[in-house]
Amino acid sequence: MLSSAPKADDLGRRIKDILAHREIKRVTMEPGLTRAAVLLPLFLKDDSYHALFTKRTDRVRHHKGEISFPGGIYDISDEDLLAAALREAHEEIGVKREDVEVWGGLDEVVTMSNFIVSPFVGLIPYPYSFVPSREEIEEIIILPLGCFLKDGEGILTEEYRTYEDKTQMVYIYRCCGHVIWGATAKILRQFLELIF
Repeated sequence: MLSSAPKADDLGRRIKDILAHREIKRVTMEPGLTRAAVLLPLFLKDDSYHALFTKRTDRVRHHKGEISFPGGIYDISDEDLLAAALREAHEEIGVKREDVEVWGGLDEVVTMSNFIVSPFVGLIPYPYSFVPSREEIEEIIILPLGCFLKDGEGILTEEYRTYEDKTQMVYIYRCCGHVIWGATAKILRQFLELIF
C-alpha cells in the first residue's frame, strides 16, 4: 500500500520533477486500435492535492456511465496527443487550455475498448467555473489524492470485469462511494506509484 502524502508544496515539486525526468513508454499502433488522450487534472484544495474525474452520461458512445478522466479520441486537427487531451478537457468540462499547467505525461495504456490512451498530468486553478457538457458528462467528481493512499479510505482491488465481449482482470478503486476501474484506475495507479 502507498504511504501518506508529503506537504502540498513539496508534493507539487516532486510531481513536476518526476514527470519531467522520465521516459514515457509508448504502445505500438496496431490495426483495430485508436489513439486517444486524457488529462489527469490536479488542483490544490484545502492545502492538499485533489484529482478531478468525470462520470460519463448514458448518451456517449463508449464507456457509458463510467468514471474517467476528461479526454477522448485524437483528431487529425489536433497538433499532438497533448493538444487532444486539452481540447477534450475543454469540450467536456470547460477547462481552458491556457488554464492548465501541464506537468508531464504518463505511460500509454490500452483499454478493453481498443484505445491507446496517452495520459497527461496538469494543474488547474481552484476554485474553477467548470462547464460540463450535458451530452457527455453527468457529474464532475473531485477526490483527494489522500483517499487513494495508505491512510485514506480508498481501496484498490483486482477483479474480473467485462466490457462488451472482453473479460479481463482490472484494477478497481473504491473511494468516497465511487468506483473507478479499468484504464482510469490503471492510469491512477501508475501515477500514484510514481509519486508515492
